[in-house]
Amino acid sequence: MTTLDLPVVPVASVVEPRARFRDLAGSEWLKLWSLRSTGWSLLLGALAVVAFNLGTAWDHYRYWLQYDVGSRAEFAANDMALWDAFTYNSALVLILASGAMGAVAVVGEYGSGLIRTTFTAVPARGSLMAAKVLVVTVVQTLFGAVAAGASFWSTQAVLSVRGVGLPITHPGALRIVVASALLAPVCAVAGMAVGALLRKGATSIVGSVIMLLLLPAVLTDRRHLTAVLAHATPLHAWQRLGDAGPRAQELFPWSTGGAWLVYALWALGGTAVTVLAVRRRDQ
Repeated sequence: MTTLDLPVVPVASVVEPRARFRDLAGSEWLKLWSLRSTGWSLLLGALAVVAFNLGTAWDHYRYWLQYDVGSRAEFAANDMALWDAFTYNSALVLILASGAMGAVAVVGEYGSGLIRTTFTAVPARGSLMAAKVLVVTVVQTLFGAVAAGASFWSTQAVLSVRGVGLPITHPGALRIVVASALLAPVCAVAGMAVGALLRKGATSIVGSVIMLLLLPAVLTDRRHLTAVLAHATPLHAWQRLGDAGPRAQELFPWSTGGAWLVYALWALGGTAVTVLAVRRRDQ
């Protein structure tokens, strides 16, 4: 029998199983926490947020005896202790930290070139980025919850020494804590969208700062168009949700329901951009 007479045995092709979404989420979780900078960034960010809030409460505690009777009564009557629970400056720090972390979560792989290996191993780019968004959202939600919860507890504990601290069951207190906690994942997903579009580390961080901080800061509520644009930003939505004291007369007022809607739209829009931006673009 010659070689030509040997029977041809068909070889079954091996088809790799499609990666399950939970496996993709697990790999993104490991990838995120394998970076030593992740833990340190979250820790330092939370400490900075709490420090800003605690510093404001400490000032009120320290100079409380120097206030006149009318000022003390106004502080208590207007629930100004809730203003110390999460201050404007601490919100800026939270937005900066979360937006930057979200952008780095995407552009980090582009900078190292790991994204080519990732897309080769998982051709389903949309599912991969959706898993990345899910992981970052969970981490940032926990980060925001810790920062907001620790800020509320510490500030009200300090003010309670003067008899003006408020419990979490006080009207408006829980809303402030929840709104401050959710500000972190909303801004992180927005930062991811910027990173997916720009794909450069420093450029993406600067872009997220401009979009989340600088633009809302320059938009005024004195004109209808700029007021509407301002209301559509996470920073102004947080301000509306965290408004605990007496409200000044607004030219173009809006509701807390509209502020929650802004949160939801930014989260959904950022997720859509992050997932869709990698589908039809080159690595």
